[in-house]
Amino acid sequence: MTAKAWTDDPADLLRVREGFRLADVDTGSTPGFAGGKAEAEAVFAKSADELSELQERLFAESRSGGTKRMLLVLQAMDTGGKGGIIRHVVGAVDPQGVKVHGFKAPTEEELKHDFLWRVRRQLPGPGMIGVFDRSHYEDVLIQRVRQLAPEDTIEERYGLIRAFEDEIVADDTVLIKVMLHVSAAEQKKRLTKRLERPDKHWKYNPADLDERQLWPQYQHAYQLMFDRTATADAPWFVVPADHKWYARLAVQRLLLDALRNLDPQWPKADFDVKAEKRRLAADTIS
Repeated sequence: MTAKAWTDDPADLLRVREGFRLADVDTGSTPGFAGGKAEAEAVFAKSADELSELQERLFAESRSGGTKRMLLVLQAMDTGGKGGIIRHVVGAVDPQGVKVHGFKAPTEEELKHDFLWRVRRQLPGPGMIGVFDRSHYEDVLIQRVRQLAPEDTIEERYGLIRAFEDEIVADDTVLIKVMLHVSAAEQKKRLTKRLERPDKHWKYNPADLDERQLWPQYQHAYQLMFDRTATADAPWFVVPADHKWYARLAVQRLLLDALRNLDPQWPKADFDVKAEKRRLAADTIS
């Protein structure tokens, strides 16, 4: 089975629209894809070359004054698969054209500024694909669930986030916001696997189990996040992620769609190509 295993454009199927309910998403589904894991791996491998070329064109275009750039925002519950997306999907392109940043707890310096200060410092430049492993949305997710900030402060942040995202989109940034959605049962399987395999112990954090106890609160916080911040120019996409192979394939397709729409072009030579060919042909150095 080839790329035709995609029966529908996942961007349309996964996009958060008015009336969206996170609770209605089947985390084990594969929207728009008719095949299984083997077919997905074949499509993924075939599409990786196109993704790599488009990324290179985007990077090259910026060398001649192009201003377009992309930002992929990844959010998920623990074990949601963000690392796999970065390693397998984003890792398929030239690393010099990618900027990955993982947002942890704010430092003392960062706490001296507004919550978007540290985010602005990590935005991708022209020609780059930026990836946020968690993001400014932690300030309306964990903060709400853990009640680390007053309700009115969190509500204010939604508006600040929308304004911030409008600003960067106006600055030639294509913004793709993805929530990798796993079920509580699948998360338990993945946490169990981390405990059973010594080579996975480094990925296990006892605090993950504490956060798991707040699962309903996090689902509610995510729903509010979608309700407040899913816009036409800065859409959210909820990707069912119980099947890692589907999540990786879907995010790859989202990036491909965005890059195809950007249609970056190879810069035209600013020198006489024929003359340079003649010079090189006459070169006698060996």
